[in-house]
Amino acid sequence: MRAGLPEEADEPAIRRRLAELQLDHNDLEVAIQAIGEAPMPDMLVIGRLKRKKLALKDEIQRIKDRLTPDIIA
Repeated sequence: MRAGLPEEADEPAIRRRLAELQLDHNDLEVAIQAIGEAPMPDMLVIGRLKRKKLALKDEIQRIKDRLTPDIIA
């Protein structure tokens, strides 16, 4: 089970979770940019946000892989 998404979850539920993660990922990008534009940006906070953003990106990719059927060549 990953981030509240059971293996037997239906496709609409998976797609909703994917949309939520993508929105969170985009929100983090906006926050990182806003903090970076400050006169004295807090690099510790920026680092934490970037790590969280990367974790979201990984989770997004796992869900996309789950939605893409395996093609046997």
